[in-house]
Amino acid sequence: MEVKIGVQNAARELSVDTDEAPDTVLEALQGALGDDRLFSLTDAKGRTVAVPADKVAYLYFTAEGGRKVGFGLGTSG
Repeated sequence: MEVKIGVQNAARELSVDTDEAPDTVLEALQGALGDDRLFSLTDAKGRTVAVPADKVAYLYFTAEGGRKVGFGLGTSG
């Protein structure tokens, strides 16, 4: 699943491909907000992204749809 993290005062969002469930990610953010610490998320390849929890503007979850490979879906002639 892909999680997009919006960060206050940042022009771009962070995108993390993780194996964590949305509920687990939300619980981690809530815990980080309660303790005034960093919110961190580890991706499927073991890389970790950390953001001050109070600077997280939003989380956007997308289902893994698989990546498309190639130049097009159809062929001609």
